[in-house]
Amino acid sequence: MKRNLVTVLLLLILASGLQAADSWPQFRGPAGTGIAQKADPVVKWNGTERIKWELGIRGKGWSSPVIWGDQLWVTTASVDGKQMWAICVNRQTGKKIHDILVFENERPRFCHPTNSYASCTPVIEEGRVYLHFGSYGTACVDTGTGKVLWTRRDLPCNHWRAPGSSPILAGNSLVVAYDGYDLQYVVAFDKQSGKTLWKQDRNIDYGTDNGDRKKAYSTARFIEHGGRKQVVSPSATDTVSYDPQSGKELWRVHHGGMNAAPVPQFGHGLVYIVGGSGPFSMVAVRPDGSGDITETHVEWNLGKSVPNRPSPLLIDDHLFMVNDAGIVTCLEAKTAKTVWQKRIKGEYRASPIYAAGRIYFSSMKGDVTVIAAGSEFKLLGESKLGPGFQASPAAVGKSLYLRSLTSLYCLE
Repeated sequence: MKRNLVTVLLLLILASGLQAADSWPQFRGPAGTGIAQKADPVVKWNGTERIKWELGIRGKGWSSPVIWGDQLWVTTASVDGKQMWAICVNRQTGKKIHDILVFENERPRFCHPTNSYASCTPVIEEGRVYLHFGSYGTACVDTGTGKVLWTRRDLPCNHWRAPGSSPILAGNSLVVAYDGYDLQYVVAFDKQSGKTLWKQDRNIDYGTDNGDRKKAYSTARFIEHGGRKQVVSPSATDTVSYDPQSGKELWRVHHGGMNAAPVPQFGHGLVYIVGGSGPFSMVAVRPDGSGDITETHVEWNLGKSVPNRPSPLLIDDHLFMVNDAGIVTCLEAKTAKTVWQKRIKGEYRASPIYAAGRIYFSSMKGDVTVIAAGSEFKLLGESKLGPGFQASPAAVGKSLYLRSLTSLYCLE
């Protein structure tokens, strides 16, 4: 009996380890880092030679794929925003498992041509996937049955150009920002029931009455520093850190800018924040302060060659980032000193990912560039695929998953 119990426990531990290795659970992957620790995907290809499967996706959607086990989920919407779907496929075969009409809308608001009504990336865990379409609605779906477990459609926000912020899980909370033209706030839902646990207005002095300069599209980052858990959530002009349990504001930093989109990175006792357009649109701050820490906890700031949309990568002692125009920069993470800078093919909105010592970039025209993640620029591969990328890649095992403007791909 004792031997059987030990065997069961070992199998459970092994299964949980395999599950962790086989997941890309949210926007930017595990913890929002963009790092696929155990993946070793393909580096380059010619034509279709390394495509394991391809699946056309109806409508228009920029949400990035999320993965749990053998399931891969994305969202999409009709071009006019009147219908919003969630699609689940077997990541090994590309065969559809679920195709769910989640929401219907009579009169969707304006969506800028460069955005979509399904740009918010889901977040997934064992048995549940959480789908978010901004103020059009949030839903929790059972990943086994495809049954919708709860929905919320009562949170107002005029996103002005359509939504873009993705939700994250922080303990029992599902946290997401609503930074619109008219209203700006952050909400934590109870992930089990969908009930509101807390809701905090941004309370930011934007320095303008123009709502267009108040909006943002950022995804928060859940961190723990010095025993204090935090949800760090960028917005226009300011980034605010919240207690994930109560929603209490812990600290804020003023960096200027608007349309904040990248996910903060965390390491070396610093939070690296990209706040959108502005003279100091990237700042590194110590997250151990309280209140307004702008004058006391900013280690460095940067305004040149900073991305507006792609998130940076923190790999050991270096920050790697590509700006929208295709300029890749490697910085010393502790000092912001430039190590090297190089232009690569294309323009970018998708965020890069890291796997097996390599960084993968996917451009708006379908260029996929792979470089070494090192202190010297080294090009490893240049390939082409599809009509272009707005969604960010995912990597699990030997597989690289790419969502183009029209299709999902698995390459090996």
